[in-house]
Amino acid sequence: MLDAPPATSPELVAEHGLSAEEYDRLLDILGREPTITELGVFSVMWSEHCSYKSSRKRLATLPTEGKQVIQGPGENAGVVDIGDGLAVVFKIESHNHPSFIEPYQGAATGVGGIMRDVFTMGARPIANLNALRFGDPDHPKTKHLVAGVVAGIGGYGNCIGVPTVGGEVNFHSGYNDNILVNAMTVGVAPADRIFYSAAGGVGNPVVYVGSKTGRDGIHGATMASAEFADDQEEKRPTVQVGDPFTEKLLLEACLELMATDAIIAIQDMGAAGLTSSSVEMSSKGGVGIELDLDSVPMREAGMSAYEVMLSESQERMLMVLKPDREAEARAIFEKWELDFAVIGRITDTGRLIVRKDGVLCADIPVEPLVSQSPVYDRPYEKTKAPAVVITSDIPMAEPVLRSLMRLLSCPDLASRRWIWEQYDYLVRGETVIRPGGDAGIVRIEGSDKALALTTDCTPRYCAADPKMGGRQAVAEAYRNLCAVGARPLAVTNNLNFGNPERPPIMGQFVGCVEGMGEACRALDFPVVSGNVSFYNETNGKGIPPTPVIGGVGLIEDWRRVVGIAPRDGDLLIAIGAGEDTQKGWLGASLYLREIAGREDGAPPPVDLNIERRNGELVCGLIAENWVSACHDVSDGGLLVALAEMALAGGVGMSLARLDEDMPEHGYWFGEEQGRYVVASSDPGKVLAAARETGAWAAVIGRVGSDKLTVDSADPISIADLRRAHESWLPAYMANP
Repeated sequence: MLDAPPATSPELVAEHGLSAEEYDRLLDILGREPTITELGVFSVMWSEHCSYKSSRKRLATLPTEGKQVIQGPGENAGVVDIGDGLAVVFKIESHNHPSFIEPYQGAATGVGGIMRDVFTMGARPIANLNALRFGDPDHPKTKHLVAGVVAGIGGYGNCIGVPTVGGEVNFHSGYNDNILVNAMTVGVAPADRIFYSAAGGVGNPVVYVGSKTGRDGIHGATMASAEFADDQEEKRPTVQVGDPFTEKLLLEACLELMATDAIIAIQDMGAAGLTSSSVEMSSKGGVGIELDLDSVPMREAGMSAYEVMLSESQERMLMVLKPDREAEARAIFEKWELDFAVIGRITDTGRLIVRKDGVLCADIPVEPLVSQSPVYDRPYEKTKAPAVVITSDIPMAEPVLRSLMRLLSCPDLASRRWIWEQYDYLVRGETVIRPGGDAGIVRIEGSDKALALTTDCTPRYCAADPKMGGRQAVAEAYRNLCAVGARPLAVTNNLNFGNPERPPIMGQFVGCVEGMGEACRALDFPVVSGNVSFYNETNGKGIPPTPVIGGVGLIEDWRRVVGIAPRDGDLLIAIGAGEDTQKGWLGASLYLREIAGREDGAPPPVDLNIERRNGELVCGLIAENWVSACHDVSDGGLLVALAEMALAGGVGMSLARLDEDMPEHGYWFGEEQGRYVVASSDPGKVLAAARETGAWAAVIGRVGSDKLTVDSADPISIADLRRAHESWLPAYMANP
């Protein structure tokens, strides 16, 4: 019998984010009114952040299986076989709301949380990436948010000793009041030593390890499941505080214990803390769990059962150990100066029992708590198809090279050196290519193999045509991996959207997921993990739809990798879809926005058959060692890709337009998909291989000199190009 009084106030129920219908369901499950602790448990477990109640129906349509997949969605992270007895473990997650409220700690704890998801599975983290979206540079908060987020990511990752090897950063007014901070971690583990979260063994001890519990982060999951209003600064107490030095100790202690056979189940205490970890472990194992909260290590006096269960204090894990292994495990964690406490046991009751101070505070049947959590088929409106922008209707306002200079110095294309130089991208000594190329590349210790890693999304495409934008996000990740010579393996995703209760927003989500599913199936690029972040809006104004794709590829021999820097004397070869499809597509392009001052038009179509054909062609060229450099064509079109190659190599280029009938700005800045540029000293082999596969390819220029020459226009020096490209971000951040 419960000794704690019930929580009956309708206002209190509403404050916990439960609708009247959801509260009625809670009453049916319990057969009575809940205590305050039980109300807190239902609130976080049924929050959008934890239950995926608005997205589960759509996520079920994504392809999640493949011969390479060991573990798909449903665990802490996805697991993919990479041969030789090894597996890659990876996931991406959001920490958007906390990072807007408190950028340093929000970003730092986002990095810490995703790393725990990976090493919980038994993998040692070997690389971090991120995908960041900020508001208009002129917005009064943007500079503060950029500084805090970058410092938080670097501060946490650098301290724990995991390199940050890649990512993306964009600016747009649509993120003025709701930035996005998506963090991705990749680890490597023995394929036969993956750890899971399903509890088992009646009577087995439930063990708490890591840092002490405090009041930080309470209601973090609930906050992440609601849109912002003008009171967002008042939510600062729901932002967790991280300690990377403790996380490093926790990582090493967990991996040391994992080398034994003492662990039955292990779960990170992430969103919703002790509540979600204990419920998920017992639910997956089909068992009950009893917790004595008086045994939980606490750093604050007088904490209630409600606070202990909902705290999101960082650097904590929950484990189920085999019988009589507590002493062995305790010795390991105490050696690493971490808290270790037996706080409960596994039962056969199927119930979550919580006691504190001798009071029974919660008694909940686990199976209906999980299985009867709400699932909504939200009504949605399809985004109206935009008109196709006719290139010839867009006047060419200035010479091509002037437009190039403006594009390379615009916030979305300017060099990110100021950011990635704050990250330790070389720690561990296995990073093959520094940030700034198509993909981050990290060697696997003791092996010739390497992993290629990328994060990609083009929100302006997704806003214009969600289905095509979803396709393109997957296709660009695929291209970025192929461009370095990697075989694409699988993806993780971070789906960032506004309020799903609004049909236009839900329509964006449905369209993007449909497009992603089509691309993943066509490219044999399954989804193995991910995260949905809804309610990214303030006062009813949502962010642009931003379904970020984190891609992972395998390189059998890291010495065969190519970057984007060509060699002096190489010929430049464009690989595309075919002459009949080189339309100079300017709809939803950066040229249209930055030069023509318009944000309209249909995005470029994505032909998935061409994407796969061209990607396999490029991987083959790199494997044969026939190209010295490769770069995919994306934001800004062909000339931007070529200029980025010239800057990376510190060499000039002479370029010639092949289609005199196409307007210059369409040819050089159009954003047709499925395209690459390769540099080669033996173009005959490249062109012959392209012909054999049916791909269009042509020589468009030569590498050499210290200038960029386009057609017959006066050239521009690489030094001037570099100044334009690298000056914007440092100057912006230095300006008070």
